[in-house]
Amino acid sequence: MSKQQSSQDAEADASRMAEIAERSQRILEAFLERQKAEGTGPVDPLNVTGAFLELTQKMLQDPMAVWEMQTRYWQDYMDLWTRSARRFMGEEVEPAIEPPQGDRRFKHASWTENAAYDFIKQSYLLTSRYITDAVDSVEGLDDKTAHKIDFYTKQFIDAMAPTNFAATNPEVLKATIESNGENLVKGLQNLLDDLERGKGRLAIRMTDQDAFEVGGNIAVSPGKVVYQNDLIQLLQYEPTTEKVYTRPLLIAPPWINKFYILDLRPDNSFIRWATARGHTVFVISWVNPDERLARKTFEDYMTEGLITAMAAVEQATGHKQLNLIGYCLGGTLTAATLAFLSQTGQADRVKSVTYFTTLVDFEQSGDLQVFIDEEQIKHLEASMNKRGYLEGSEMATTFNMLRANDLIWSFVINNYLLGKDPFPFDLLYWNSDSTRMPAAMHSFYLRRMYQENRLMQPGGITLKGVPIDIEQIKTPTFILSTREDHIAPWRATYSATQKYAGPVRFCLSGSGHIAGVVNPEGSEKYGFWTNSKTPADPDAWLEKATQQPGSWWPEWGKWVARHGGPKIPARRPGDGKLKPIEDAPGSYVKVKAGH
Repeated sequence: MSKQQSSQDAEADASRMAEIAERSQRILEAFLERQKAEGTGPVDPLNVTGAFLELTQKMLQDPMAVWEMQTRYWQDYMDLWTRSARRFMGEEVEPAIEPPQGDRRFKHASWTENAAYDFIKQSYLLTSRYITDAVDSVEGLDDKTAHKIDFYTKQFIDAMAPTNFAATNPEVLKATIESNGENLVKGLQNLLDDLERGKGRLAIRMTDQDAFEVGGNIAVSPGKVVYQNDLIQLLQYEPTTEKVYTRPLLIAPPWINKFYILDLRPDNSFIRWATARGHTVFVISWVNPDERLARKTFEDYMTEGLITAMAAVEQATGHKQLNLIGYCLGGTLTAATLAFLSQTGQADRVKSVTYFTTLVDFEQSGDLQVFIDEEQIKHLEASMNKRGYLEGSEMATTFNMLRANDLIWSFVINNYLLGKDPFPFDLLYWNSDSTRMPAAMHSFYLRRMYQENRLMQPGGITLKGVPIDIEQIKTPTFILSTREDHIAPWRATYSATQKYAGPVRFCLSGSGHIAGVVNPEGSEKYGFWTNSKTPADPDAWLEKATQQPGSWWPEWGKWVARHGGPKIPARRPGDGKLKPIEDAPGSYVKVKAGH
Protein backbone atom coordinates (compact mmCIF):
# COMPACT_ATOMS: atom_id res chain seq x y z
CA MET A 1 0.00 0.00 0.00
CA SER A 2 1.40 3.47 -0.92
CA LYS A 3 2.03 6.14 1.68
CA GLN A 4 -0.58 8.32 -0.02
CA GLN A 5 -3.22 5.57 0.19
CA SER A 6 -2.29 4.88 3.81
CA SER A 7 -2.62 8.55 4.63
CA GLN A 8 -6.00 8.76 2.92
CA ASP A 9 -7.25 5.69 4.84
CA ALA A 10 -6.02 7.18 8.11
CA GLU A 11 -7.82 10.46 7.36
CA ALA A 12 -11.02 8.57 6.51
CA ASP A 13 -10.82 6.57 9.75
CA ALA A 14 -10.16 9.73 11.75
CA SER A 15 -13.12 11.46 10.11
CA ARG A 16 -15.37 8.49 10.82
CA MET A 17 -14.32 8.32 14.49
CA ALA A 18 -14.85 12.08 14.86
CA GLU A 19 -18.36 11.67 13.47
CA ILE A 20 -19.01 8.79 15.91
CA ALA A 21 -17.74 10.89 18.83
CA GLU A 22 -19.96 13.79 17.82
CA ARG A 23 -23.02 11.53 17.51
CA SER A 24 -22.24 9.93 20.87
CA GLN A 25 -22.12 13.36 22.50
CA ARG A 26 -25.48 14.32 21.01
CA ILE A 27 -27.06 11.05 22.17
CA LEU A 28 -25.72 11.50 25.70
CA GLU A 29 -27.05 15.07 25.86
CA ALA A 30 -30.47 13.92 24.62
CA PHE A 31 -30.53 11.12 27.20
CA LEU A 32 -29.60 13.46 30.07
CA GLU A 33 -32.19 15.97 28.93
CA ARG A 34 -34.84 13.26 28.91
CA GLN A 35 -33.81 12.03 32.35
CA LYS A 36 -34.05 15.60 33.65
CA ALA A 37 -37.53 16.03 32.15
CA GLU A 38 -38.82 12.73 33.50
CA GLY A 39 -37.11 12.87 36.89
CA THR A 40 -34.45 10.46 38.01
CA GLY A 41 -36.81 8.13 39.85
CA PRO A 42 -35.60 5.39 42.16
CA VAL A 43 -32.14 3.92 41.65
CA ASP A 44 -33.61 0.42 41.50
CA PRO A 45 -37.09 0.74 39.92
CA LEU A 46 -37.30 -3.03 39.31
CA ASN A 47 -36.72 -3.68 43.04
CA VAL A 48 -34.02 -6.26 42.32
CA THR A 49 -31.51 -5.26 45.00
CA GLY A 50 -33.75 -6.17 47.91
CA ALA A 51 -34.46 -9.62 46.50
CA PHE A 52 -30.77 -10.47 46.04
CA LEU A 53 -29.89 -9.03 49.46
CA GLU A 54 -32.42 -11.40 51.00
CA LEU A 55 -30.92 -14.26 48.95
CA THR A 56 -27.44 -13.44 50.28
CA GLN A 57 -28.68 -13.37 53.86
CA LYS A 58 -30.31 -16.78 53.46
CA MET A 59 -27.17 -18.24 51.92
CA LEU A 60 -25.00 -16.93 54.76
CA GLN A 61 -27.23 -18.72 57.25
CA ASP A 62 -26.03 -22.05 55.82
CA PRO A 63 -22.33 -21.61 54.91
CA MET A 64 -21.76 -25.39 54.83
CA ALA A 65 -24.22 -25.79 51.95
CA VAL A 66 -22.44 -23.01 50.02
CA TRP A 67 -19.05 -24.65 50.67
CA GLU A 68 -20.33 -28.05 49.52
CA MET A 69 -21.73 -26.56 46.32
CA GLN A 70 -18.49 -24.70 45.62
CA THR A 71 -16.57 -27.93 46.15
CA ARG A 72 -18.77 -29.76 43.65
CA TYR A 73 -18.33 -26.91 41.19
CA TRP A 74 -14.54 -27.06 41.38
CA GLN A 75 -14.60 -30.83 41.05
CA ASP A 76 -16.76 -30.52 37.92
CA TYR A 77 -14.51 -27.76 36.61
CA MET A 78 -11.40 -29.85 37.12
CA ASP A 79 -13.11 -32.70 35.29
CA LEU A 80 -13.84 -30.31 32.42
CA TRP A 81 -10.23 -29.11 32.42
CA THR A 82 -8.93 -32.70 32.34
CA ARG A 83 -11.25 -33.63 29.46
CA SER A 84 -10.26 -30.49 27.55
CA ALA A 85 -6.54 -31.16 28.09
CA ARG A 86 -6.99 -34.67 26.71
CA ARG A 87 -8.82 -33.26 23.70
CA PHE A 88 -6.03 -30.73 23.12
CA MET A 89 -3.72 -33.76 22.96
CA GLY A 90 -5.82 -35.24 20.17
CA GLU A 91 -8.06 -37.69 22.06
CA GLU A 92 -11.78 -38.16 21.37
CA VAL A 93 -13.49 -37.07 24.58
CA GLU A 94 -17.13 -36.93 25.60
CA PRO A 95 -18.16 -33.41 26.64
CA ALA A 96 -18.65 -32.75 30.36
CA ILE A 97 -21.78 -30.71 29.63
CA GLU A 98 -23.79 -29.86 26.52
CA PRO A 99 -26.19 -27.02 25.68
CA PRO A 100 -29.85 -27.78 26.34
CA GLN A 101 -31.92 -28.84 23.37
CA GLY A 102 -33.08 -25.83 21.40
CA ASP A 103 -30.22 -23.54 22.51
CA ARG A 104 -29.19 -21.94 19.21
CA ARG A 105 -26.40 -19.74 20.57
CA PHE A 106 -23.71 -22.36 19.94
CA LYS A 107 -24.81 -23.56 16.50
CA HIS A 108 -21.63 -22.26 14.79
CA ALA A 109 -19.40 -25.25 14.01
CA SER A 110 -16.37 -23.79 15.85
CA TRP A 111 -18.13 -24.19 19.20
CA THR A 112 -17.89 -27.97 18.70
CA GLU A 113 -14.98 -28.48 16.33
CA ASN A 114 -12.47 -26.10 17.91
CA ALA A 115 -11.16 -27.43 21.25
CA ALA A 116 -10.55 -23.93 22.68
CA TYR A 117 -14.04 -22.66 21.89
CA ASP A 118 -15.52 -25.93 23.08
CA PHE A 119 -13.77 -25.37 26.42
CA ILE A 120 -15.11 -21.79 26.62
CA LYS A 121 -18.62 -23.03 25.83
CA GLN A 122 -18.56 -25.84 28.39
CA SER A 123 -16.99 -23.57 31.02
CA TYR A 124 -19.84 -21.12 30.56
CA LEU A 125 -22.50 -23.84 30.67
CA LEU A 126 -20.96 -25.39 33.78
CA THR A 127 -20.77 -22.05 35.58
CA SER A 128 -24.34 -21.23 34.52
CA ARG A 129 -25.55 -24.52 35.97
CA TYR A 130 -23.69 -23.88 39.22
CA ILE A 131 -25.15 -20.38 39.60
CA THR A 132 -28.66 -21.63 38.84
CA ASP A 133 -28.36 -24.56 41.27
CA ALA A 134 -26.95 -22.28 43.98
CA VAL A 135 -29.90 -19.92 43.67
CA ASP A 136 -32.50 -22.69 43.42
CA SER A 137 -31.17 -24.49 46.52
CA VAL A 138 -31.67 -21.55 48.89
CA GLU A 139 -34.56 -22.20 51.28
CA GLY A 140 -36.76 -19.79 53.19
CA LEU A 141 -37.56 -17.34 50.39
CA ASP A 142 -41.18 -16.51 49.65
CA ASP A 143 -42.41 -17.57 46.21
CA LYS A 144 -42.42 -14.08 44.66
CA THR A 145 -38.89 -13.27 45.82
CA ALA A 146 -37.63 -16.65 44.63
CA HIS A 147 -39.27 -16.11 41.23
CA LYS A 148 -37.71 -12.67 40.87
CA ILE A 149 -34.25 -13.98 41.81
CA ASP A 150 -34.58 -16.87 39.38
CA PHE A 151 -35.65 -14.54 36.55
CA TYR A 152 -32.89 -11.98 37.00
CA THR A 153 -30.28 -14.68 37.55
CA LYS A 154 -31.24 -16.06 34.16
CA GLN A 155 -31.00 -12.56 32.68
CA PHE A 156 -27.46 -12.25 34.06
CA ILE A 157 -26.46 -15.71 32.84
CA ASP A 158 -27.82 -14.99 29.35
CA ALA A 159 -26.05 -11.62 29.23
CA MET A 160 -22.68 -13.17 30.14
CA ALA A 161 -22.75 -15.82 27.39
CA PRO A 162 -19.45 -15.91 25.45
CA THR A 163 -21.45 -15.49 22.25
CA ASN A 164 -22.22 -11.90 23.33
CA PHE A 165 -18.57 -10.77 23.33
CA ALA A 166 -16.38 -10.16 20.31
CA ALA A 167 -13.29 -11.74 21.89
CA THR A 168 -15.01 -15.06 22.59
CA ASN A 169 -17.34 -15.42 19.62
CA PRO A 170 -15.65 -17.32 16.76
CA GLU A 171 -18.09 -16.03 14.15
CA VAL A 172 -17.40 -12.42 15.18
CA LEU A 173 -13.63 -12.94 15.28
CA LYS A 174 -13.71 -14.46 11.79
CA ALA A 175 -15.76 -11.53 10.48
CA THR A 176 -13.39 -9.05 12.16
CA ILE A 177 -10.31 -10.60 10.56
CA GLU A 178 -11.93 -10.89 7.12
CA SER A 179 -13.26 -7.30 7.13
CA ASN A 180 -10.25 -5.77 8.89
CA GLY A 181 -12.54 -4.67 11.73
CA GLU A 182 -15.14 -3.06 9.46
CA ASN A 183 -17.87 -5.16 11.11
CA LEU A 184 -17.17 -3.57 14.50
CA VAL A 185 -17.20 -0.04 13.05
CA LYS A 186 -20.48 -0.76 11.25
CA GLY A 187 -21.79 -2.32 14.46
CA LEU A 188 -20.92 0.83 16.40
CA GLN A 189 -22.78 2.89 13.82
CA ASN A 190 -25.79 0.56 14.16
CA LEU A 191 -25.61 1.01 17.94
CA LEU A 192 -25.56 4.80 17.61
CA ASP A 193 -28.47 4.66 15.17
CA ASP A 194 -30.51 2.69 17.70
CA LEU A 195 -29.57 5.05 20.54
CA GLU A 196 -30.53 8.07 18.44
CA ARG A 197 -33.84 6.46 17.49
CA GLY A 198 -34.50 5.78 21.17
CA LYS A 199 -33.43 9.30 22.21
CA GLY A 200 -30.65 7.96 24.40
CA ARG A 201 -32.30 4.64 25.24
CA LEU A 202 -31.37 1.55 23.30
CA ALA A 203 -34.11 0.75 20.77
CA ILE A 204 -32.75 -2.38 19.09
CA ARG A 205 -33.74 -2.65 15.45
CA MET A 206 -35.06 -6.17 14.93
CA THR A 207 -35.91 -5.93 11.26
CA ASP A 208 -35.63 -3.66 8.25
CA GLN A 209 -38.12 -0.95 9.17
CA ASP A 210 -38.27 0.28 5.57
CA ALA A 211 -39.22 -3.11 4.14
CA PHE A 212 -42.84 -3.00 5.35
CA GLU A 213 -45.78 -0.66 5.13
CA VAL A 214 -49.04 -1.19 6.99
CA GLY A 215 -51.69 -1.23 4.30
CA GLY A 216 -49.00 -1.59 1.63
CA ASN A 217 -47.49 -5.07 1.92
CA ILE A 218 -48.88 -6.12 5.31
CA ALA A 219 -52.43 -5.72 6.67
CA VAL A 220 -53.75 -5.71 3.11
CA SER A 221 -56.99 -7.71 3.35
CA PRO A 222 -59.62 -5.55 1.61
CA GLY A 223 -62.21 -3.91 3.81
CA LYS A 224 -63.50 -0.65 5.21
CA VAL A 225 -63.58 1.25 8.48
CA VAL A 226 -67.31 1.45 9.19
CA TYR A 227 -67.28 3.04 12.66
CA GLN A 228 -64.90 4.97 14.89
CA ASN A 229 -64.78 6.81 18.22
CA ASP A 230 -61.98 7.95 20.55
CA LEU A 231 -60.91 4.38 21.34
CA ILE A 232 -61.59 2.25 18.27
CA GLN A 233 -61.98 1.96 14.57
CA LEU A 234 -64.19 -0.94 13.53
CA LEU A 235 -63.11 -2.70 10.34
CA GLN A 236 -65.47 -4.78 8.19
CA TYR A 237 -63.80 -6.98 5.57
CA GLU A 238 -64.98 -7.61 2.05
CA PRO A 239 -66.55 -11.07 1.63
CA THR A 240 -64.81 -13.58 -0.62
CA THR A 241 -67.69 -16.07 -0.80
CA GLU A 242 -71.16 -15.73 -2.33
CA LYS A 243 -72.81 -16.97 0.85
CA VAL A 244 -71.91 -16.15 4.47
CA TYR A 245 -73.04 -17.31 7.89
CA THR A 246 -75.88 -15.29 9.36
CA ARG A 247 -73.98 -14.46 12.52
CA PRO A 248 -70.99 -12.18 11.95
CA LEU A 249 -67.59 -12.71 13.57
CA LEU A 250 -66.07 -9.94 15.72
CA ILE A 251 -62.42 -10.07 16.79
CA ALA A 252 -61.21 -8.13 19.86
CA PRO A 253 -57.40 -8.09 19.68
CA PRO A 254 -55.16 -6.84 22.50
CA TRP A 255 -54.40 -3.13 22.64
CA ILE A 256 -50.91 -3.93 23.94
CA ASN A 257 -50.15 -4.75 20.28
CA LYS A 258 -51.77 -3.95 16.95
CA PHE A 259 -54.46 -6.08 15.34
CA TYR A 260 -52.61 -6.81 12.11
CA ILE A 261 -50.78 -9.77 13.66
CA LEU A 262 -53.91 -11.53 12.37
CA ASP A 263 -53.43 -10.04 8.88
CA LEU A 264 -49.69 -9.99 8.19
CA ARG A 265 -49.60 -11.52 4.71
CA PRO A 266 -52.26 -13.13 2.52
CA ASP A 267 -50.78 -16.60 3.11
CA ASN A 268 -50.83 -16.38 6.93
CA SER A 269 -53.74 -13.99 7.53
CA PHE A 270 -56.29 -15.44 9.93
CA ILE A 271 -58.68 -12.66 8.91
CA ARG A 272 -58.44 -13.58 5.22
CA TRP A 273 -58.79 -17.29 6.07
CA ALA A 274 -61.93 -16.72 8.19
CA THR A 275 -63.44 -14.55 5.44
CA ALA A 276 -62.80 -17.33 2.92
CA ARG A 277 -64.67 -19.74 5.22
CA GLY A 278 -67.88 -17.71 4.93
CA HIS A 279 -67.63 -15.40 7.95
CA THR A 280 -68.48 -11.72 7.84
CA VAL A 281 -65.39 -10.56 9.72
CA PHE A 282 -65.15 -7.44 11.87
CA VAL A 283 -62.01 -6.43 13.77
CA ILE A 284 -61.46 -3.77 16.41
CA SER A 285 -58.46 -1.53 15.71
CA TRP A 286 -57.60 0.16 19.01
CA VAL A 287 -56.30 3.71 19.13
CA ASN A 288 -52.64 4.29 20.01
CA PRO A 289 -53.41 6.60 22.96
CA ASP A 290 -51.59 9.73 24.06
CA GLU A 291 -51.96 12.04 27.09
CA ARG A 292 -55.46 13.10 25.97
CA LEU A 293 -56.76 9.60 26.82
CA ALA A 294 -54.89 9.29 30.13
CA ARG A 295 -58.10 8.82 32.15
CA LYS A 296 -59.58 6.10 29.94
CA THR A 297 -60.33 3.12 32.16
CA PHE A 298 -60.74 -0.62 31.72
CA GLU A 299 -64.46 0.06 32.02
CA ASP A 300 -64.21 2.52 29.10
CA TYR A 301 -62.48 -0.14 27.02
CA MET A 302 -65.49 -2.37 27.69
CA THR A 303 -68.24 0.20 27.05
CA GLU A 304 -66.69 2.45 24.40
CA GLY A 305 -64.68 -0.41 22.94
CA LEU A 306 -66.10 -3.92 22.85
CA ILE A 307 -69.78 -3.25 23.64
CA THR A 308 -69.88 -0.29 21.24
CA ALA A 309 -68.26 -2.45 18.56
CA MET A 310 -70.91 -5.12 19.09
CA ALA A 311 -73.65 -2.51 18.63
CA ALA A 312 -71.94 -1.24 15.48
CA VAL A 313 -71.75 -4.78 14.05
CA GLU A 314 -75.51 -5.07 14.60
CA GLN A 315 -76.05 -1.80 12.71
CA ALA A 316 -73.81 -2.96 9.88
CA THR A 317 -75.41 -6.41 9.48
CA GLY A 318 -78.87 -6.16 10.98
CA HIS A 319 -78.11 -9.12 13.26
CA LYS A 320 -77.83 -8.64 17.02
CA GLN A 321 -76.21 -12.00 17.75
CA LEU A 322 -72.57 -12.66 16.81
CA ASN A 323 -69.58 -14.92 17.39
CA LEU A 324 -66.76 -13.33 19.31
CA ILE A 325 -62.98 -13.83 19.48
CA GLY A 326 -60.75 -12.27 22.14
CA TYR A 327 -56.95 -12.40 21.86
CA CYS A 328 -54.67 -12.05 24.93
CA LEU A 329 -55.67 -8.85 26.78
CA GLY A 330 -58.55 -8.55 24.33
CA GLY A 331 -59.65 -11.96 25.62
CA THR A 332 -59.45 -10.81 29.24
CA LEU A 333 -61.67 -7.87 28.31
CA THR A 334 -63.98 -10.26 26.45
CA ALA A 335 -64.41 -12.49 29.52
CA ALA A 336 -65.14 -9.47 31.74
CA THR A 337 -67.61 -8.15 29.16
CA LEU A 338 -69.43 -11.48 28.86
CA ALA A 339 -69.73 -11.62 32.65
CA PHE A 340 -71.18 -8.10 32.59
CA LEU A 341 -73.63 -9.01 29.80
CA SER A 342 -74.63 -12.21 31.61
CA GLN A 343 -75.49 -10.29 34.75
CA THR A 344 -77.38 -7.56 32.92
CA GLY A 345 -79.63 -9.88 30.90
CA GLN A 346 -77.77 -9.50 27.60
CA ALA A 347 -75.94 -12.84 27.40
CA ASP A 348 -77.80 -13.85 24.22
CA ARG A 349 -75.94 -11.18 22.20
CA VAL A 350 -72.97 -13.57 21.91
CA LYS A 351 -73.64 -16.99 20.39
CA SER A 352 -70.11 -18.33 20.94
CA VAL A 353 -66.82 -17.04 22.29
CA THR A 354 -63.24 -17.98 21.43
CA TYR A 355 -60.21 -17.05 23.49
CA PHE A 356 -56.71 -16.93 21.99
CA THR A 357 -53.93 -17.25 24.62
CA THR A 358 -56.00 -15.48 27.28
CA LEU A 359 -55.47 -15.19 31.02
CA VAL A 360 -58.40 -14.81 33.37
CA ASP A 361 -56.57 -16.52 36.25
CA PHE A 362 -53.39 -14.52 36.93
CA GLU A 363 -52.19 -16.59 39.89
CA GLN A 364 -49.63 -18.46 37.78
CA SER A 365 -48.99 -15.85 35.12
CA GLY A 366 -45.37 -16.76 34.48
CA ASP A 367 -42.38 -14.45 34.36
CA LEU A 368 -44.49 -11.32 33.87
CA GLN A 369 -45.31 -11.67 37.59
CA VAL A 370 -41.71 -10.62 38.29
CA PHE A 371 -42.61 -7.07 37.27
CA ILE A 372 -45.73 -6.87 39.44
CA ASP A 373 -44.90 -5.90 43.00
CA GLU A 374 -45.99 -2.84 44.95
CA GLU A 375 -42.71 -0.96 44.56
CA GLN A 376 -42.59 -1.44 40.79
CA ILE A 377 -46.25 -0.59 40.29
CA LYS A 378 -45.87 2.62 42.30
CA HIS A 379 -42.84 3.62 40.23
CA LEU A 380 -44.69 2.79 37.00
CA GLU A 381 -47.78 4.73 38.09
CA ALA A 382 -45.67 7.78 38.95
CA SER A 383 -44.05 7.63 35.52
CA MET A 384 -47.37 7.09 33.70
CA ASN A 385 -49.10 9.89 35.59
CA LYS A 386 -46.47 12.39 34.41
CA ARG A 387 -47.09 11.53 30.76
CA GLY A 388 -50.61 10.13 30.92
CA TYR A 389 -49.63 6.79 29.42
CA LEU A 390 -47.13 3.95 29.44
CA GLU A 391 -44.72 4.38 26.55
CA GLY A 392 -44.83 1.52 24.06
CA SER A 393 -41.08 0.90 24.16
CA GLU A 394 -41.23 0.18 27.91
CA MET A 395 -43.83 -2.53 27.42
CA ALA A 396 -41.85 -3.94 24.49
CA THR A 397 -38.69 -4.14 26.61
CA THR A 398 -40.54 -6.13 29.27
CA PHE A 399 -41.82 -8.67 26.72
CA ASN A 400 -38.40 -8.92 25.06
CA MET A 401 -36.78 -9.77 28.42
CA LEU A 402 -39.01 -12.83 28.63
CA ARG A 403 -37.10 -14.25 25.65
CA ALA A 404 -33.83 -12.36 25.95
CA ASN A 405 -31.65 -14.70 23.89
CA ASP A 406 -34.03 -14.56 20.92
CA LEU A 407 -35.25 -10.96 21.17
CA ILE A 408 -32.25 -9.10 22.62
CA TRP A 409 -28.90 -10.89 22.47
CA SER A 410 -29.28 -12.39 18.99
CA PHE A 411 -29.68 -8.85 17.65
CA VAL A 412 -26.78 -7.53 19.73
CA ILE A 413 -24.60 -10.12 18.01
CA ASN A 414 -26.01 -9.58 14.52
CA ASN A 415 -26.32 -5.78 14.56
CA TYR A 416 -23.46 -4.63 16.79
CA LEU A 417 -20.79 -7.36 16.72
CA LEU A 418 -21.21 -8.68 13.18
CA GLY A 419 -22.24 -5.26 11.88
CA LYS A 420 -25.09 -6.68 9.82
CA ASP A 421 -28.46 -5.16 9.11
CA PRO A 422 -31.39 -7.17 10.50
CA PHE A 423 -33.29 -9.38 8.08
CA PRO A 424 -36.72 -8.18 6.85
CA PHE A 425 -39.29 -10.15 8.87
CA ASP A 426 -42.94 -9.13 9.03
CA LEU A 427 -43.60 -10.62 12.46
CA LEU A 428 -40.67 -8.73 14.01
CA TYR A 429 -41.80 -5.54 12.28
CA TRP A 430 -45.17 -5.99 13.99
CA ASN A 431 -43.40 -6.80 17.27
CA SER A 432 -41.48 -3.51 17.03
CA ASP A 433 -44.61 -1.49 16.18
CA SER A 434 -45.39 -0.84 19.82
CA THR A 435 -48.43 0.82 21.39
CA ARG A 436 -48.99 3.01 24.42
CA MET A 437 -51.29 2.22 27.35
CA PRO A 438 -53.53 4.82 29.08
CA ALA A 439 -52.39 5.41 32.66
CA ALA A 440 -55.74 4.76 34.39
CA MET A 441 -56.53 1.62 32.42
CA HIS A 442 -53.06 0.11 32.81
CA SER A 443 -52.92 0.76 36.55
CA PHE A 444 -56.29 -0.96 36.98
CA TYR A 445 -55.18 -3.91 34.84
CA LEU A 446 -51.92 -4.45 36.74
CA ARG A 447 -53.46 -4.11 40.18
CA ARG A 448 -56.83 -5.82 39.77
CA MET A 449 -55.70 -8.61 37.46
CA TYR A 450 -52.00 -9.39 37.97
CA GLN A 451 -51.54 -8.28 41.56
CA GLU A 452 -54.91 -9.14 43.12
CA ASN A 453 -56.35 -11.71 40.66
CA ARG A 454 -59.81 -10.20 41.13
CA LEU A 455 -61.34 -11.55 37.92
CA MET A 456 -61.35 -15.02 39.45
CA GLN A 457 -63.30 -13.81 42.48
CA PRO A 458 -67.11 -13.62 42.13
CA GLY A 459 -67.92 -9.92 42.49
CA GLY A 460 -64.21 -9.09 42.72
CA ILE A 461 -64.46 -6.50 39.95
CA THR A 462 -67.26 -3.99 39.43
CA LEU A 463 -67.91 -2.56 35.96
CA LYS A 464 -70.57 0.10 35.38
CA GLY A 465 -71.84 -0.54 38.90
CA VAL A 466 -72.23 -4.29 38.28
CA PRO A 467 -70.12 -6.78 40.32
CA ILE A 468 -69.19 -9.32 37.67
CA ASP A 469 -68.73 -13.08 37.98
CA ILE A 470 -67.19 -15.09 35.12
CA GLU A 471 -68.74 -18.25 36.59
CA GLN A 472 -72.08 -16.95 35.26
CA ILE A 473 -70.89 -17.13 31.62
CA LYS A 474 -72.87 -19.87 29.85
CA THR A 475 -71.76 -19.03 26.31
CA PRO A 476 -70.23 -21.97 24.37
CA THR A 477 -66.48 -21.47 24.65
CA PHE A 478 -63.40 -22.46 22.64
CA ILE A 479 -60.05 -21.82 24.38
CA LEU A 480 -56.89 -21.84 22.26
CA SER A 481 -53.59 -21.83 24.17
CA THR A 482 -50.02 -22.45 23.08
CA ARG A 483 -47.61 -24.87 24.70
CA GLU A 484 -44.53 -22.60 24.81
CA ASP A 485 -46.35 -19.38 25.68
CA HIS A 486 -44.16 -17.09 27.82
CA ILE A 487 -46.85 -14.40 28.22
CA ALA A 488 -49.96 -16.48 28.97
CA PRO A 489 -48.66 -19.88 30.19
CA TRP A 490 -51.02 -22.56 28.97
CA ARG A 491 -51.57 -24.18 32.36
CA ALA A 492 -52.68 -20.81 33.73
CA THR A 493 -55.06 -20.26 30.81
CA TYR A 494 -56.45 -23.78 31.27
CA SER A 495 -57.90 -22.92 34.69
CA ALA A 496 -60.68 -21.00 32.90
CA THR A 497 -62.12 -24.37 31.82
CA GLN A 498 -63.16 -24.90 35.44
CA LYS A 499 -64.83 -21.48 35.74
CA TYR A 500 -67.20 -20.99 32.81
CA ALA A 501 -70.68 -22.41 33.26
CA GLY A 502 -71.25 -23.27 29.60
CA PRO A 503 -69.68 -25.98 27.41
CA VAL A 504 -65.91 -25.53 26.95
CA ARG A 505 -63.49 -26.87 24.34
CA PHE A 506 -59.78 -26.55 25.09
CA CYS A 507 -57.22 -26.78 22.30
CA LEU A 508 -53.45 -26.58 22.76
CA SER A 509 -51.27 -25.48 19.85
CA GLY A 510 -47.55 -25.97 19.52
CA SER A 511 -45.08 -23.05 19.70
CA GLY A 512 -45.68 -19.76 21.50
CA HIS A 513 -47.92 -16.76 22.06
CA ILE A 514 -47.79 -15.56 18.44
CA ALA A 515 -46.47 -18.35 16.21
CA GLY A 516 -48.80 -20.88 17.81
CA VAL A 517 -51.81 -18.73 16.90
CA VAL A 518 -50.65 -17.52 13.50
CA ASN A 519 -50.22 -21.05 12.18
CA PRO A 520 -52.12 -21.18 8.88
CA GLU A 521 -53.85 -24.15 7.32
CA GLY A 522 -51.41 -26.10 5.18
CA SER A 523 -48.51 -25.47 7.53
CA GLU A 524 -47.03 -28.56 9.09
CA LYS A 525 -44.64 -26.64 11.33
CA TYR A 526 -46.62 -27.01 14.57
CA GLY A 527 -49.24 -29.50 15.60
CA PHE A 528 -51.97 -29.23 18.22
CA TRP A 529 -53.62 -31.29 20.96
CA THR A 530 -57.31 -31.90 21.60
CA ASN A 531 -59.27 -33.65 24.33
CA SER A 532 -63.06 -33.60 24.69
CA LYS A 533 -62.73 -33.83 28.49
CA THR A 534 -61.63 -30.94 30.73
CA PRO A 535 -60.40 -32.39 34.05
CA ALA A 536 -59.27 -29.99 36.75
CA ASP A 537 -55.59 -30.81 36.28
CA PRO A 538 -54.11 -29.43 33.02
CA ASP A 539 -51.43 -32.13 32.96
CA ALA A 540 -54.14 -34.78 33.20
CA TRP A 541 -55.80 -33.11 30.20
CA LEU A 542 -52.55 -33.23 28.21
CA GLU A 543 -51.85 -36.85 29.18
CA LYS A 544 -55.12 -37.98 27.59
CA ALA A 545 -55.05 -35.48 24.70
CA THR A 546 -54.62 -36.51 21.08
CA GLN A 547 -51.78 -34.86 19.17
CA GLN A 548 -52.66 -33.87 15.63
CA PRO A 549 -50.45 -32.50 12.84
CA GLY A 550 -50.80 -29.18 11.10
CA SER A 551 -52.85 -26.10 11.95
CA TRP A 552 -55.57 -25.84 14.57
CA TRP A 553 -57.51 -23.41 12.35
CA PRO A 554 -59.68 -26.07 10.64
CA GLU A 555 -60.47 -27.61 14.06
CA TRP A 556 -61.77 -24.25 15.28
CA GLY A 557 -63.45 -23.65 11.93
CA LYS A 558 -65.63 -26.76 12.34
CA TRP A 559 -66.52 -25.74 15.89
CA VAL A 560 -67.48 -22.14 15.12
CA ALA A 561 -69.43 -23.15 12.00
CA ARG A 562 -71.93 -24.88 14.29
CA HIS A 563 -72.66 -21.47 15.80
CA GLY A 564 -72.70 -19.50 12.55
CA GLY A 565 -76.35 -19.95 11.66
CA PRO A 566 -77.78 -20.56 8.16
CA LYS A 567 -76.02 -19.18 5.08
CA ILE A 568 -77.28 -15.95 3.50
CA PRO A 569 -76.10 -13.79 0.57
CA ALA A 570 -72.77 -12.11 1.31
CA ARG A 571 -72.80 -8.72 3.04
CA ARG A 572 -70.42 -5.96 2.03
CA PRO A 573 -69.21 -2.92 3.97
CA GLY A 574 -71.81 -0.19 3.52
CA ASP A 575 -74.73 -2.55 2.90
CA GLY A 576 -76.17 -1.85 6.35
CA LYS A 577 -76.73 1.33 8.34
CA LEU A 578 -72.99 2.12 8.67
CA LYS A 579 -71.28 3.76 5.73
CA PRO A 580 -67.56 3.33 5.02
CA ILE A 581 -65.26 5.96 6.51
CA GLU A 582 -61.96 4.89 4.94
CA ASP A 583 -60.22 1.83 3.55
CA ALA A 584 -58.85 -0.91 5.81
CA PRO A 585 -56.57 -1.11 7.74
CA GLY A 586 -57.63 2.40 8.76
CA SER A 587 -55.66 5.29 10.22
CA TYR A 588 -55.54 4.35 13.93
CA VAL A 589 -53.25 1.38 13.30
CA LYS A 590 -50.74 3.57 11.45
CA VAL A 591 -50.05 5.84 14.44
CA LYS A 592 -46.55 5.11 15.74
CA ALA A 593 -45.60 5.22 19.41
CA GLY A 594 -42.51 7.28 20.24
CA HIS A 595 -39.54 5.94 22.19
